[in-house]
Amino acid sequence: MKLIETENLSKTYHIGTIEVRALQGVSFVLEEGEFVAIMGPSGSGKSTLMHLIGFLDAPDQGRIFFKGKDVSALTEENYAQLRNESVGFVFQQFNLMKRSSALENVALPLMYSPYAASYAKRPAELLERVGLKDRMAHHPNELSGGQQQRVAVARALVNQPSLILADEPTGNLDSKSGREIMDLFKELHTQGMTIVIVTHDEKIGEEADRVIRMHDGKIIQDERRRQPMAGQLPARETPAAKESVSVFQSWKEHFKQSMRMILANKLRSFLSMLGVLIAVACVITMLALGRGARESVTEQLSRLGSNLLTVRQGSAKVRGVAMGADAGVTRITLEDARAIRESVASVSKVVPQVSGSAQVVAGSKNWNTRLTGTTSDHATVRNQEAVAGRFFTPEEDQARSRVVLLGQTVARELFGEENPVGKQIQINRVYFKVVGVLSSLGSDAFRDRDDMILIPVNTAMRRVLGKDFVDQIDVEIKTAEEIESAQEEISNLIKRRHRIGPNDNESFNIRNNASMQEALSSTTKIFSVLLGSVAAISLLVGGIGIMNIMLVSVKERTREIGLRKAVGAAPRDILAQFLVEAVVITFMGGVAGMILAVGISFGVSVFAGWRTVISLGSILLAFFFSAAVGLIFGLWPAKQASELEPIQALRYE
Repeated sequence: MKLIETENLSKTYHIGTIEVRALQGVSFVLEEGEFVAIMGPSGSGKSTLMHLIGFLDAPDQGRIFFKGKDVSALTEENYAQLRNESVGFVFQQFNLMKRSSALENVALPLMYSPYAASYAKRPAELLERVGLKDRMAHHPNELSGGQQQRVAVARALVNQPSLILADEPTGNLDSKSGREIMDLFKELHTQGMTIVIVTHDEKIGEEADRVIRMHDGKIIQDERRRQPMAGQLPARETPAAKESVSVFQSWKEHFKQSMRMILANKLRSFLSMLGVLIAVACVITMLALGRGARESVTEQLSRLGSNLLTVRQGSAKVRGVAMGADAGVTRITLEDARAIRESVASVSKVVPQVSGSAQVVAGSKNWNTRLTGTTSDHATVRNQEAVAGRFFTPEEDQARSRVVLLGQTVARELFGEENPVGKQIQINRVYFKVVGVLSSLGSDAFRDRDDMILIPVNTAMRRVLGKDFVDQIDVEIKTAEEIESAQEEISNLIKRRHRIGPNDNESFNIRNNASMQEALSSTTKIFSVLLGSVAAISLLVGGIGIMNIMLVSVKERTREIGLRKAVGAAPRDILAQFLVEAVVITFMGGVAGMILAVGISFGVSVFAGWRTVISLGSILLAFFFSAAVGLIFGLWPAKQASELEPIQALRYE
């Protein structure tokens, strides 16, 4: 029965501007069960003919029939299936995967086979059959040349092919090993296998049943010495029914192959994932800082409530240029605070404040801190109670009493773990009695908000700071609905009291806490987006690095790609393998980046005192982008690998 039939095959190669006609009108028939030697000098076209009938290459002209069917114009997917199920290759250079064991090399075609489950035991059986039972776990560099070629023969047989094609199978072997390989081929032939050997060795040609001689791309002699044995021999084992390979199994195998390559090239893989690692760490850390800042601002503002107005003095202007607070045309006073309380019906509480720096001394310890003079209503308006001791009273304020409340940081620096309530301290050389310790406000990105002390406003103005005006007045409005009307009333009141023109809005300002809360929230959101965008650029850079490394990997593994295609890998299999490898690298980089980000965020919180908040959303976003980077930047190298011609890839040096 005809296994292969060719009609008028022609093949031309172009090397630069040179045209090489490798085959010219070649026609012949290969019967089942034949042992054929194709012989001729170098450049005669014998290897090209083998590549065409093995579906590693396609002819420019002519047709090829396989078991009576025209297969001249099949797709690459169809050719891959034919190579996998019907043809076994044995190469002069062995073409074993260096990082895989003998058993894994033999099993390679099963990765792309629909008979994989049925043939699962064949790799071990075939290695035992070729005399390598005790070498299954050995890698190619641990095997002799003859043993490597036996592994290649076992690999060629694993899928029960109809045809074995051997290209100079003894060319790189010593005479003894070459003899063993030829004996193995003869044994396979006696069992019904169709074998075609390409050689220029006359001794090998003498062992074949049929010799085809070629010269200048043409068959010049076709000598049949013995008739095919297929009709006299027992039938070959019938292949098992095709099984559908699950998507999970397919991707699992691709993952295993990817991990093998990553572990085999640890340094290169680490450098590949380093860019993604840093990028993911930056994205998560930046978003954590941004969210922490936003929550810190929101928390601070929420402490004040949304129905709070703050009156501050403005600054003078000369020809449109602000001269600073010291040149202010309006000094806000305690009388202004009293007038606001008495004249604006919607006002609930009024808290005038002054502030300045102070040196605080307790025994042998001293500390520079921020001093605020305020009233007893500060506790409710600013939502800051005394956690130890008490707040000062309105009477103490009126009497300018020398009483003080310490912030948590000041208390710790001056008294350690000791309770400071009732102790005497000096503030700018004036003795004060500690009556309480304030609740903690925490830190923001710029300062420690617990590094402060509170004293009565009259005491601060007359005894410590020497001011006759206040820096600001906090005004709490009864309801949020009355905010705008109260703001207008207070503005008109201040203008009347200080004889300010109706259009002069520079001499003082009234800050609406609700508006400020909205503006700051919007600003911190934009800030977070900007931080995330900057970090995302680093992901882009990391992706470009992965693409470069993957392109190098494709070049380095060109022969491996050619081998995989020769044993039945379709373009989609090669594409999937390299894509999975890229995604695995970025995923591992993403995991490491997440761990690094958590460490950095923790360190920033502990050592810098900045608030950081790592959200699940930022982690998922970073993982999504890292996976997307692997897919996008791994696609081009993977596509290049999948489009390589099998025979060109096998010849790559």
